[in-house]
Amino acid sequence: MFPRAYVFSNKDGLSEHVFQPILPHTVSQQLRTEGYQNVTNFSGPPMNVPRLIPTYQRTPMELPDVHCSPNRVTGSNRKRRQNHSQNDLKKQRFSSPGPSGQPARNANFASQPVAGPVTGRDACNSYISVPAYSSPTSKPGGCVPSLREGSHQSTLNPSSVNDKLSQQILDLFHACEQQSDDLEKKENCRAVLQRDIRTIFPGARVFLGGSSLNGFGSRTSDADLCLVFEEATGNHRTDAVYVLSLVWKLFYQLSYIERPQLIRAKVPILKFRDRVSGVEFDLNFNNTVGIRNTFLLRTYAYVEKRVRPIILVIKKWANHHCINDASRGTLSSYTLVLMILHYLQTLPEPVIPCLQRDYPECFNPKMDIHLVPSGSSNIPAFVSKNQSSLGDLLLGFLKYYATVFKWGKYVISVREAKTLPKNRCREWRDKFVCVEEPFDRTNTARAVHEKAKFDAIKAQFTESYQVLQKRKDINCILPLKNTGPKR
Repeated sequence: MFPRAYVFSNKDGLSEHVFQPILPHTVSQQLRTEGYQNVTNFSGPPMNVPRLIPTYQRTPMELPDVHCSPNRVTGSNRKRRQNHSQNDLKKQRFSSPGPSGQPARNANFASQPVAGPVTGRDACNSYISVPAYSSPTSKPGGCVPSLREGSHQSTLNPSSVNDKLSQQILDLFHACEQQSDDLEKKENCRAVLQRDIRTIFPGARVFLGGSSLNGFGSRTSDADLCLVFEEATGNHRTDAVYVLSLVWKLFYQLSYIERPQLIRAKVPILKFRDRVSGVEFDLNFNNTVGIRNTFLLRTYAYVEKRVRPIILVIKKWANHHCINDASRGTLSSYTLVLMILHYLQTLPEPVIPCLQRDYPECFNPKMDIHLVPSGSSNIPAFVSKNQSSLGDLLLGFLKYYATVFKWGKYVISVREAKTLPKNRCREWRDKFVCVEEPFDRTNTARAVHEKAKFDAIKAQFTESYQVLQKRKDINCILPLKNTGPKR
């Protein structure tokens, strides 16, 4: 994925001379000392002997109900916003009290050991099935299903699809969408992994994010994890390399982890495979923006029933034509999703709303990270006047980026549901593709830095649009026999 990145791996076990942890000054002395001592003093069985892993039960903890209302300019709303305290806006430490003086509440689950350890693969299979986050019960009208519920009730009714192309899109979506048991496997690993990481970093939190949770995942999607500490100041990249190095060393002691690799890229990640489920994971450190955008995209996924099918099929199309791989200089899946949402927002009759504009309190970038999973649970479904079919939306998306959108002049902004002029900021001017990250406002398409790759992306939009417009058959741009789940 990162061809020139340094990769730390050793299939026969850990080599002490390879592991030379960096001790950055940006991590507190206490945290560095505890983490290093906990790893170096870790007493476990030999590498090839399965480790004892006790069975755990998890009891959900309630979260405060975050009320969301549309952003209408009224006297009461204005007064309420002016009366916000500083605690409402600033990012709090994870152990600090909330705005009302109450302790911050966790979004994950408390762990309680159960008597009777189990060993080897049986230990790995003893995961207790629990959701990644305990979201409150949605009020009537809330469009986002809780993580305990299935997502099938939020998809289109097949009887409402009347044309061949739309039916093909819906059939492909149902064949490839992530199932509840796929999410359960990922959550099981996350829960046990968090417990084991806490043996070296007490109080650490592991969040599941990315396509596994945002509603746009397929059965073959990898899983993204975010390791979060309350101390996140200083040089983020140096801290990440140091912390992930210690976790990488720990992973060689865990029988359910295979092929751990530390990749020292611009955003360092620790790649590994869960032996039980076979799922590939990417673990990053303190990328809280990724947690926020996961739940923003999850709300967009369920705010209108056509969003999930159209996005999953377009992701399959882009992957089939090799323009969906940021490590090779093309579009990341996240960038592609933002491009689709932008198109759906900017139609003459929008298919979806602008959530950050209409519900700013639900997507406040300074909201306590523990409240983010429940922040959008009460947002109602969007009733669009646009009744375009899935086939029409797919064709319109390809046409928009093939013939309408001016790549050299504009920045795509889902945050504002419009395009922004490139010349507004110097950092955007020389980029081939400019897609604004909704929270930190960086360019999510910065991987597209070669003109040849950019030209290939534009050419594929144009070619696919022309072919699909003529034949109205998805097989002409995305052979269905090559898109089924392979796991």
